[in-house]
Amino acid sequence: MAPALSKLFFSRTSAGSIAGAFVIFSILKARSKRISRNKSAANLQQVVLQENGRDRKKERAAVDAEFFRRIYRILRILIPGWFSKEAGYLWLVALSLIARTYCDVWMIQNGTAIESSIIGRNMGLFKKHLFRFIYAMPMISLVNNLLKFGLNELKLNFRARLTNHLYSQYLRGFTYYKMSNLDNRIANADQLLTQDVEKFCNSVADLYSNLSKPVLDILIYVRELTHSIGAQGPGFMLLYLAVSGLVLTRLRRPVGRMTVQEQQYEGQFRFVNSRLITNCEEIAFYQGNKREEKTIQGAFSKLVSHLHNFIFFRFSMGFVDNIIAKYIATVVGYLVVSRPFLNLAHKPFLNLSHSEMMEEYYQAGRMLLRMAQAVGRLVLSGREMTRLSGFTLRVTELMTVLKDLNNGHYERTMLREDKDANGDNGREPLIPGGGQLVHADNIIKFEQVPLVTPNADVLVKEMTFEVPSGVNVLVCGPNGCGKSSLFRILGELWPLFGGKMTKPDGRKLFYVPQRPYMTIGTLRDQIIYPDTKDDMLQKGISDSDLEAMIDKVQLANILEREGSWDAVQDWMDVLSGGEKQRVAMARLFYHKPQFAILDECTSAVSVDVEGYIYTHAREVGITLFTVSHRKSLWKYHEYYLMFDGRGSYEFKRIDQDTIEFGS
Repeated sequence: MAPALSKLFFSRTSAGSIAGAFVIFSILKARSKRISRNKSAANLQQVVLQENGRDRKKERAAVDAEFFRRIYRILRILIPGWFSKEAGYLWLVALSLIARTYCDVWMIQNGTAIESSIIGRNMGLFKKHLFRFIYAMPMISLVNNLLKFGLNELKLNFRARLTNHLYSQYLRGFTYYKMSNLDNRIANADQLLTQDVEKFCNSVADLYSNLSKPVLDILIYVRELTHSIGAQGPGFMLLYLAVSGLVLTRLRRPVGRMTVQEQQYEGQFRFVNSRLITNCEEIAFYQGNKREEKTIQGAFSKLVSHLHNFIFFRFSMGFVDNIIAKYIATVVGYLVVSRPFLNLAHKPFLNLSHSEMMEEYYQAGRMLLRMAQAVGRLVLSGREMTRLSGFTLRVTELMTVLKDLNNGHYERTMLREDKDANGDNGREPLIPGGGQLVHADNIIKFEQVPLVTPNADVLVKEMTFEVPSGVNVLVCGPNGCGKSSLFRILGELWPLFGGKMTKPDGRKLFYVPQRPYMTIGTLRDQIIYPDTKDDMLQKGISDSDLEAMIDKVQLANILEREGSWDAVQDWMDVLSGGEKQRVAMARLFYHKPQFAILDECTSAVSVDVEGYIYTHAREVGITLFTVSHRKSLWKYHEYYLMFDGRGSYEFKRIDQDTIEFGS
């Protein structure tokens, strides 16, 4: 009666759990569809500008053929060859897992022998098997810790290998700039490169262990159990593995999608916090703390709401997982192990005594219990694989975007579609990268080059002018007219949409912004950035030469104040606005480029120091493009480039009348 009630209880409980899980799954699926519909309605007015003209399909995270293609692509990076360190640690983990399983089998056999000797009151056998266990303890402990060591090293090497690969792509050319300013497929590259990469590598290594250990356990225990209770018992367990695995895999399908959403919300929450830190001074002047609090709380509430849903889903799935993968698996194990002992015709047990049969029962029962646990772990590993699919999708998207950007392609969602940019007014469509770039020394030349933003906003339809070395140009015009856009195209940060541009390559064109960047490092590093000290010495420049440079920009007091060139400070905070601008000018004189773009870079410097800087730049042969509203600078330039803000420009020589008009 009791077994019947137990069977009825387990069947009803498991059936009810599965039904409940399907209801939860249906609710979550309907909710996700509703959210998706709302997002689609909000995005109807968006136009995706792509070079191939096709809309990019939204990838989904699931354990399917595409997931295995993605994971294979990443594994080729993580394990570059059969004789790599990573392959060696994989073999170490595999051998440790095999050794650990055999240790488990030996401990079951030896432990059963110890218990049998206690029940049989055999002191000699008790001492023999007990001392065997004591002697084996160091080896068993070594195997367990070798497994942990191998897994930790595998995770670390995977992370190092993937991180180095991604950063080599991310910091190639201007890719890091393009990802943030030209392409909007990746919103939080910092999180992907740090947190998501770490979680992916940990998940891959853990999955390797969590999959291979149960498989090894099943194979070894099947072999051992076949000798004792026959092949039918392990066969039933493996059949149960297949059925329960299919059921649970179907129920866990939303986990991958929810994992991707979790990482996206985490990234958004990190982003709004970093914006507050970066722009804290401006926000404080505006007293915008309440508005920023709403923004941060809004991002956090989205994350919390999603995590609540995820926790509830995992609670529901955990309930079903325990029933199917643990408890029912244990019940099946008991049924399987009891069958040969209750069957009086089972030949191997016909001639055994009661104590011998008891020993066989304990040994077979424990092995089958371990096998049932291995089956349960293998079934539950599908949950980790589903979670891994989410991280795999995130990393693969990053790799795809990096590859596209390094090949000169980008995708950007626009809020409107520009008629001229797409050829609706009878003109040829403007294509990113459609222009011709020529590198030549001592000249900057634009030939019918359109001034177009990455959003395909046409600021100037065509620009044609030529600036040889030694001819300074003053760039002026209202805000938003295209001055910064011109320099971004000139610096190759933005793509050419047409025409032909001739310019020097590399660091022969130098940019000095209004708010100069101060790097992490010594005072010397601020002057020679992005060179290192070794680069400086290879150029034949010494610290005394640097002293002469900072003296020219009237910054000699900073060396006395800080004590030496090797002083390390947070230079963004230590230096004033004027000091940072003079450091940037000393940096310009250190590099001595052919051309330099000065973007309001002397606004915090006095007029007399500014005049000396411009005079010295001409003496050392640096040709200047200057953006400034100071009328006193007109006399240091030969030409002016004037934007009117309505799509037209004027490039003319500066004469005395122009200087008097500007004054």
